[in-house]
Amino acid sequence: MIRFSHVFKDYPKGAALKDVSLHIAKGEFVFLTGHSGAGKSTVLKLMYGELRPSSGDVRVSGFNISDLDAAELPRLRRRLGIVFQDFRLLEDRTAEENIAFALEVTGARADAIPSRVMRVLTQVGLAAKASAYPQELSGGEQQRVAMARALVNDPAIIIADEPTGNLDERATRGVFQLIREINAGGTAVVMATHDLDLVKQTTYRTVELREGTVVFDSGVDDGEEADP
Repeated sequence: MIRFSHVFKDYPKGAALKDVSLHIAKGEFVFLTGHSGAGKSTVLKLMYGELRPSSGDVRVSGFNISDLDAAELPRLRRRLGIVFQDFRLLEDRTAEENIAFALEVTGARADAIPSRVMRVLTQVGLAAKASAYPQELSGGEQQRVAMARALVNDPAIIIADEPTGNLDERATRGVFQLIREINAGGTAVVMATHDLDLVKQTTYRTVELREGTVVFDSGVDDGEEADP
């Protein structure tokens, strides 16, 4: 489903990734860990096509990221749900309008949008807050709206970049439980996090980056190549 083969990514100030190889299977949950600047966000941006590799091969859900053209990028994004640390909600739109917007820009049928929006709001436990604006919601609720927006196109993969980074402990538990439930339903999850307490709560695969290199992968046996 996701495969990195000997991927390098260079920025003007230096290398962000150095010979990264990994394979993430359908339905898998993978934590991406490492200190700030280790390369986590670069890996995620390559997955959803915001960046292209300097060399090597990145394939996501059948798309070759190096060869993506302007027409293919929206098709890739429809297969992905992307969640950020800072929520990225439109402040002048209600929860349901924020989610509906994600459907509108992907060309969904107008008559199908309300029911799809309510389905995901119910899934994340916020049906009663459909008409609330972001400033009327707690941080945890805002992240749940962001999760609903990511889910509304029924993605095969959720890519989450520090989704609990701006939340208190209680909200973190709630959002993380929701992500686990989404994964249990068959959706692959790649979650970058600094929160090692979350990592320790589960037996999910953990991939650690350091200075742009994979230094640990719990899904790879000793002596096994990282790129099967």
